[in-house]
Amino acid sequence: MSYWISLITSLPTENSTVRMRAWRSLKTCGAAVLRDGVYLMPERDSYRDLLESIAADVRLGGGTALVLRIEEPSGADFINLFNRSDDYITLLADIAAVRDGLLSDAQLDILKQTRKLRKLFTSIADIDFFAGEAQRQTEASLRELEALAARALSPDEPYPVEGVITPLLISNYQGRVWATRQRPWVDRLASAWLIRRFIDKNAQLLWLESAYNCPTEAIGFDFDGATFSHINGRVTFEVLLASFGLETAALNRMGALVHYLDVGGIQPTEASGIESVLAGLREAITDDDQLLATASSVFDGLLATFQKEGS
Repeated sequence: MSYWISLITSLPTENSTVRMRAWRSLKTCGAAVLRDGVYLMPERDSYRDLLESIAADVRLGGGTALVLRIEEPSGADFINLFNRSDDYITLLADIAAVRDGLLSDAQLDILKQTRKLRKLFTSIADIDFFAGEAQRQTEASLRELEALAARALSPDEPYPVEGVITPLLISNYQGRVWATRQRPWVDRLASAWLIRRFIDKNAQLLWLESAYNCPTEAIGFDFDGATFSHINGRVTFEVLLASFGLETAALNRMGALVHYLDVGGIQPTEASGIESVLAGLREAITDDDQLLATASSVFDGLLATFQKEGS
């Protein structure tokens, strides 16, 4: 026996504003249409609350609306009404088209397109109440595209490896030389800030022209073969957080931001603004030490904001 939540509604034909608002809300939340004016959602408290809010808006607009708990008739197959396979098929085709573009000279727009695809995937997955193989396949294809796009646009970015992140003592990493690739971007900048701010306040930073020239006594980060780099889908900043037990709510939020800007994924609200600021600094400042000093002020402010919002 299976139960569902149903919205039964009727609006005066002249009230097109409320009618359109209700239709958009129902479409966004992924409600299935049983017939004209009758909509269906899985039986969950959050979905009942959502349909109740739509119903209240309809009634304020002069219409009638009722939210009911209904039993699925034998042989009705309501679950199939929520099948998102066609949406995923379309998205997979778009992913393939963007991936083909990686082989062309038109790579400047690849990152933007990839992020749009991730946003579209998230919107579909949010209303895919009975996720199956189509969602898993699309997610895997999108992750592969994100990795390829990051590699195409930044050929020297480290490859992620599988491994165990070992807990380390901050006291064993004091007054050390830390080395990474020159002309740092988000992950390297944020990692360098994190090192000096929370791990080794007297760290000496070395900017390498080539990762192959890393001195043996230096602690390398964010390049292939470095002591700290990408592991199990985490970027270097996130690996450092986990390694040294620094995973607070505010720093984890910064980690999600760095992750998105470095390799893609789910977009944090502040991502585009921070990316624009850091890109402008990198363009204007050619000295890497000065770039880090200026970017560190941005990270300090961001951390303070996240801490305040979390308090």
